[in-house]
Amino acid sequence: MKPSASVDPGAARRLFSVLSAVWDTDRWRLELWDGSGAGEAETPEFVLRFRSRRGLDRLVGDLPDRGFGRAYAEGSLEVEGLYAFLGRVNDLSMRRMARLLPRILTAALAVGARPDPRRIPVEAHLRGRLHSRVRDSEAIRHHYDQPPEFYRLFLGRTLTYSCAYFETPETDLDTAQEAKLELVCRKLRLHTGERFLDIGCGWGSLVFHAAQHWGVRALGITASPRQAAWAAEQVRALGLEGRAEVRLADYRDDLGGEFDAIASVGMVEHVGRGAMAGYCEAVRGLLRPEGRALIHGITSRPGKGGIGAFLNSFVFPDGQLQEVGSMVTALQASGLEVRDVESLREHYALTLRNWVERLEARWDDAVALVGLPRARVWDLYMSGSRVGFEQGSIAVHQLLAVRQGGRGESGLPLTRADWYLAEGRSAVGV
Repeated sequence: MKPSASVDPGAARRLFSVLSAVWDTDRWRLELWDGSGAGEAETPEFVLRFRSRRGLDRLVGDLPDRGFGRAYAEGSLEVEGLYAFLGRVNDLSMRRMARLLPRILTAALAVGARPDPRRIPVEAHLRGRLHSRVRDSEAIRHHYDQPPEFYRLFLGRTLTYSCAYFETPETDLDTAQEAKLELVCRKLRLHTGERFLDIGCGWGSLVFHAAQHWGVRALGITASPRQAAWAAEQVRALGLEGRAEVRLADYRDDLGGEFDAIASVGMVEHVGRGAMAGYCEAVRGLLRPEGRALIHGITSRPGKGGIGAFLNSFVFPDGQLQEVGSMVTALQASGLEVRDVESLREHYALTLRNWVERLEARWDDAVALVGLPRARVWDLYMSGSRVGFEQGSIAVHQLLAVRQGGRGESGLPLTRADWYLAEGRSAVGV
């Protein structure tokens, strides 16, 4: 039902004009709740559709991306052509936004907006000191303690929640994820019987792969009770008792001595820049001399590092990105020697394309499992992340480091040939 008071067409056009200046394009269309609109009518790049005034109230009620997230999650704001829209706003200059924000607010008020800063249920509500164990655990649970069946809708068979490794853009997701697990094991040059630790192991895919295919004794740790419980069931289902374990634990806990190799995939984003030194020191302390560590994480451009108010509120509370150079410095300062750095940025863009396509193909199932607002949050965050990796505003890097022996021994071969040879696995003793 349309509201009794219609929007002044002149006010709608002014709002369109101001937003066009923000996004540096007028080839889009604005549609308001009373049926009025402005902008490109025939072939718009995207359509911003306010289902009710509340969507505009949300948009101007807080920081723009957080307000947008609230309106989008609620469904009071819809975007037709979401991928194109996010491509426009992905690398928006904060200076331009700050300069135009008063004009946006004035134009929105003229249309009838009443700023609404109230949070919605799917936002994170964390307590305690930043990056304390208790608060870190709450942040992890907010994101990961969803039904595993929800994640399986888009992550695929392996339930691997990090970028896959594609031979070609057409490689299917499950094959690419298996290839990434294999690449991590090859880079770590695992040997039969070694102790292997996966910090932030998720649902255990790397733990299972390393135990099954590389013959190691694998321990995975996660701060998510749901992940730990699900992975423990998988250990039994796969017959890996005695060879693999997934434990609810923190990397700062006593984990039972030194390890020959450590992986930490998609974990540093949760550590925070201020805690990075302690994290690297903990990794070094867990490694034996000549032990290897592979750190895999999303990285930012120099001088950036923030994940934005939307992601911080809805997706990765307290998350921070780091520039790859600062990660190298932190690892080296802890006493580890960095031996290799590789960017997998394009691989993550392809991974996210697959995830979004799978989520949208199983949309009704996703909504049934986690509710419409959370499903919309995941669709928005993964679509936006895909654009970020494609456009290069964010990247993902793998860093390989070693703890030297007493005389500087690394224990590594002179070349990387074994990482890519078909017979590479047998070359390290499995």
